[in-house]
Amino acid sequence: MPLNLLKKYNELLDIAAMNESQRRKSLAGVFDRDITDNPCFSFRTKQINPTPADGQDSMERLFAHLTTVIAGSANKREFDMARSVRLHWVKYHIEENKKDNMFVFSVAEPNGTRTYIYDMNEKYVIVLEPMRRKNEYYLFTAYYLEGKDKARDKMMKKYGKRLTDVV
Repeated sequence: MPLNLLKKYNELLDIAAMNESQRRKSLAGVFDRDITDNPCFSFRTKQINPTPADGQDSMERLFAHLTTVIAGSANKREFDMARSVRLHWVKYHIEENKKDNMFVFSVAEPNGTRTYIYDMNEKYVIVLEPMRRKNEYYLFTAYYLEGKDKARDKMMKKYGKRLTDVV
């Protein structure tokens, strides 16, 4: 079994020494195990789906959102080490395995309601988007909060504006 499939929360995936092809294959193995091939991928009994993509495979688009970041003025996605080494944390947090210093809340935002799963200790955020007509979610993205206190403060400001119930 490849090494990264054995990693547990809060270990980081070992991909720094890999070339682009090896890295993609290793990350795809984790992604497929935890998300694509997981028939029970749900949050609080609501099925989670990738956000639909025009002209692109929705699972491929989700994989990109979990392993890359928009960079530069061209708004092009580039590999993001901080997101990628934590890819296996998505399933762990979706299943709510961690209880301490976790903030789970929904916020009404300009683009619609979003549900956040925020691990304060590890500075890790998962963003879900409730589907309007179904009792399901879209997995929008997940990322590591970089920087010192500013990113945490921004997340806690969202938490201060949370809705009464998780949507």
